This record gives sequence, structure tokens and C-alpha cells, in this order.
Amino acid sequence: MSNADIRGRFIWHELVTTDPDAASDFYSTVLPWKTQDSGMPSYTLWVAGKTQVGGLTGLPDGAEAGSPPHWIVYIATPDVDATVTEAERLGGKVVKSASDIPNMGRFAVLADPQGATFAVYTPPGPAPEGGRPAAVPGEFNWHELATTDYAAALEFYVALFGWEKGPTHDMGSMGMYQIIDLAGAQVGGIYNLHAPSTPPHWLSYVGVVDCAKATTAAKAAGARVINGPLEVPGGSWISMLMDPQGGAFAVVEPPKVAAQKPASKAKKPKAVAKEDAAAADSRPEASEAVSAPKKAPRKVAKKSGPKAKGKLAAKKAPAKAAAKKAVKKAAKKAAKKVAKKAVKKAAKKVAKKVAKKATKPAARKGPTKSAKRGKSAAKKK
Repeated sequence: MSNADIRGRFIWHELVTTDPDAASDFYSTVLPWKTQDSGMPSYTLWVAGKTQVGGLTGLPDGAEAGSPPHWIVYIATPDVDATVTEAERLGGKVVKSASDIPNMGRFAVLADPQGATFAVYTPPGPAPEGGRPAAVPGEFNWHELATTDYAAALEFYVALFGWEKGPTHDMGSMGMYQIIDLAGAQVGGIYNLHAPSTPPHWLSYVGVVDCAKATTAAKAAGARVINGPLEVPGGSWISMLMDPQGGAFAVVEPPKVAAQKPASKAKKPKAVAKEDAAAADSRPEASEAVSAPKKAPRKVAKKSGPKAKGKLAAKKAPAKAAAKKAVKKAAKKAAKKVAKKAVKKAAKKVAKKVAKKATKPAARKGPTKSAKRGKSAAKKK
């Protein structure tokens, strides 16, 4: 992402406090953060996974008496000096003039027309990944401005950073809640304060997996719970907290979208349902649920095995007997046919033999009586 495209992004978050060491221990216990040396004196980095999400430093010498610990948001700009000039024209004030951070870019601290403090920053190279509007545990993903005139504040920031006016929610007795959009994504909200003693301020939300657990851990570590855990429109759970030194921050748990899936599961085509079941196999709980029905039929088959075999044998018996009978009948028929043929052949043979025998005697007798008489008469002459 080039510096020309970073305008208006919440790019960095910094805790300025009275006891950096104690703050380091507290936040590392409550949030999925670790600390990392920045290479600069008296400055520590907050890291979520491999992403640098913010910094930690002590209150500077010469700070106003009673200045409380606080988080300050850094909003990106391609030109810090031009943004400072524009902010003053729009009614803002310069709290700290533009200055360079060696090898780290240029920044300035400003206050909007209603008095909320924020910083503007131009990084030396590609913008840090922190501050994305995504529900990633450990990263800042929502930013809220409590002010005295939400409509006027919106006009100021829209003109300065190119933000867009998103939906406006009527919160009843709490007034209106104005959503802020940047590049088509909702990044924060603005609302009017109800306590006159509370000055306008920005509050940043850190993504967590479980809001209730994070709140309990924060309270056990010495934090004060200002509000929450409570569910907000959309299904997210939030808690507003104050760390042991007095720095205000908030945590947010994303909506549990997975809990709504079973209702529409039945309407899915069978092919889709099979794909979902295959995907669910990779999850431990779902894996057990999917494989359980497959085991049940096997148990039933074992219990009813002998009976099933008996029934099967009973069914096969008639068929077997019929087959046996048919074979026997065929064999009998074949035998009868063969016998008949043999008898016929034998009879024929006997008849032939008898006929032959009958012709032989006649041949042996020679001439008839008349022939003999003729022969004897001839001898007398």
C-alpha cells in the first residue's frame, strides 16, 4: 500500500502512561499481546502474532500536572504538514507540531474542534498492518469518538480524511450513533457524550475471542470495568475498561455466525450438505457427530446377526429344495431316456440276430426234395 492510499486509516495506537512496566504486564495478561523492543529509548512495541499493533511509552517530562494515562490513535496521511494546515483551517488545534521520528516517519498531535485528541502520521515506507477493520484477535478493529456534537465532528473528519457518512442508528435515550465508513468498510462510530464532566475522546477496541473471559482477566489484573460485557446490535459483545493506571480501552468479540448455520442447513441441497459434512470432519466436535451415525448400524447388525442368518437360511431352504428336486427330476428323465434308448437298441440287435440265425439253416439244407429226386433219377439212367 503506497502512502497515497493510506489517507484516513487508523494506522497506529499508542499508550502513554505513568508506569510502562506495569502496563506491559497488565496488557500481556489480558490480551494476546507480547512486547518487543523498538530500538528507541523508552519506547516498547505491542505485537499480536507477527503484527505490530501499537506502542507503549511513559508520560513525557514537563507534561501538565495531573495529565492522565491515555491511548492515542494515529490516523494516516500522505502529508503531515498539509494535514495540520487543513485541520487548523477546519477549526482544529495543534497540540504538538509536526516533527520527524528518526527512521520512523513524521507525525503531529492535533485536537478536533470539540477537543478530542488524535495524531496524524506518515510512515517512511509501506503502512503497518495494524488497524485493519477485521475481527483478528489482538488487533484494533473499531474506533469510537465520544464528543459534544457528533454531526459537527463528522463534518470535520470527513473533510480532513475523506471518511464517509455511514448508517445512523437511533439509540433511543442514548441519542444517535453515527457510523464512519472508509473505502466501503465500517471502521468506527461517533456519538454524543451524556456526562458533562467527561471530555471528548477516542476509544479504541481490540478484537478478542471471548469478551467475558477478557473482562474477567482484566478485572482480576486490577482494571475497572466501565461497561459490559454486553451484546450490541449485530451480535458482537463488548466491554469498556480502564487499566490499573487509568488508560481507557475496549474489547470486542465478533458475532457467533456459526451458531446460526444449523437453521438453514436443512434447506441445502444434498450435494452441499455432503460438502459441509466433509468440511465439518476437520473440526474435533463435528468430527465425532458425523462419525457417530456410521457406527450405530454396525452394533445393530452384531446383535441381530444369528437371527438374520436363521431368516436368511429359512429363505434359502425352499429355493434350495426346489433346485434339488428339479435336478433330481431332470436326472430321472435323462436316465429314463437313456434306458429307453438302450432297450430299443438291444431289441433291434436281438431282432437282427434272430433274422440272421433264421437264414443260416436254409443255406445249410441245400437243394429241396424235388431237386434230390431229380438227381437220383438221373443216376439210375
